[in-house]
Amino acid sequence: MSNTFDTKKIHAGYVSEKHNYSATVPIYQNVAFNLHDTARTEKILAGKIPDSYTYSRVANPTVDVFEKRINELDGGVGAVAVASGMAAITAAILNVAEGGGRIIAPLDIYGAALDEFRTLFPKFGIETDFVDNINDFETIEKLIKSDTKAIYAESVSNPITNVADVSGLASLAHSHNIPLVIDNTFPTPYLFNPIKYGADVVVYSSTKGINGHGNAVSGVIVDGGHFNWGQKKFPQFLEKEITLEQPGRKDTSFAGVFGKAAFIQRLRVKYLRLMGAVLSPFSAYLELLGLETISERINKEVNTSLKIAHFLEKNEHVEMVFNSGLLNTSQKELVEKYFPKGIGTIFSFQLKGTSKNVAKLLDNVKVFSYLPNVGDNRSLIVNPSEVTHREVPKDELIKENVTDNLIRLSIGLEDASDLISDLDQAIKIAFKE
Repeated sequence: MSNTFDTKKIHAGYVSEKHNYSATVPIYQNVAFNLHDTARTEKILAGKIPDSYTYSRVANPTVDVFEKRINELDGGVGAVAVASGMAAITAAILNVAEGGGRIIAPLDIYGAALDEFRTLFPKFGIETDFVDNINDFETIEKLIKSDTKAIYAESVSNPITNVADVSGLASLAHSHNIPLVIDNTFPTPYLFNPIKYGADVVVYSSTKGINGHGNAVSGVIVDGGHFNWGQKKFPQFLEKEITLEQPGRKDTSFAGVFGKAAFIQRLRVKYLRLMGAVLSPFSAYLELLGLETISERINKEVNTSLKIAHFLEKNEHVEMVFNSGLLNTSQKELVEKYFPKGIGTIFSFQLKGTSKNVAKLLDNVKVFSYLPNVGDNRSLIVNPSEVTHREVPKDELIKENVTDNLIRLSIGLEDASDLISDLDQAIKIAFKE
């Protein structure tokens, strides 16, 4: 198999001979799989028959191909697909900090994620130390305590497109023997590979750019395979695990049995199997279809995004454009280092007006769709302060530039001139006396 991205996005993780020579990945929409006989069952449960299946909540052939393909594209040791991006974040953080501890994270993350870190994880004994700037290493280092379990960040933030210095964060985290967890939803594995720069765990809302068609909710967790989970700081990986017991096996912990792949194996057994936020086979099939065109889609969308951003920069009614790909910010060096193909297809801009002007604009677009998704092949528009980030207190929103006059765009595959014309006419109406 070639190591090139565009070949792996179509072929990785799939062997047609194992699926009646089907040219495309079949949809295994069944719940369970025939065990055949007790001898075979014993071997399956002991893990002695690779790529065997018993029940689709634990593993399914269609979902398995999607997991393997994403893992190949990211360069990890394993991946687990789940029912949504939020399920991916939840499972990853709980697997890291189970039993209690602290996470360091920036305030400028997706609104639902911020809400979870602030209000839900504490009920499980997991507290978060928030920072204004995820690249402020001095402040982050001061926050690291004996019970700090991980640093969490978005590679490109939602919706202001701040870029995280992943290699710097990885070095800092590893110097304190804690992992770095990166949400790479906006760039997708096509534009950026966090594991290459030291990230230990990568999460995606694959609902977005990976799928690219707005027709399946899904999430993925990828294990980079470089972190040592066999530390006392992470006792859950050292505990005896009943599902791993085999005759003659003395160490039945996840760290002992799986080594560097302990994280993803434990996540599958404990959080996928027991909490049950599984991805349906049909959704996995749709995700695989989306992956096949990810390069072509995102290349065009990134180019169109920059054209629209340049148009908005010159518009008399636009106060500010937040698109790090324009290379006109202090993050220019980070963008050039990590994102030579572009930061993604999502960015934001502020109007020189109020929420009333924003409402008029939103009510008068004709090509853009007003909805809270991103990464679709259709161009989307939304007002984050009222929709995607409504859980965040107003004073914090303003601090992070998510003001009432901020509009987020997700650029699709339509003609760039049509999208610019649509925004132009809607902005004119928004400011018409």
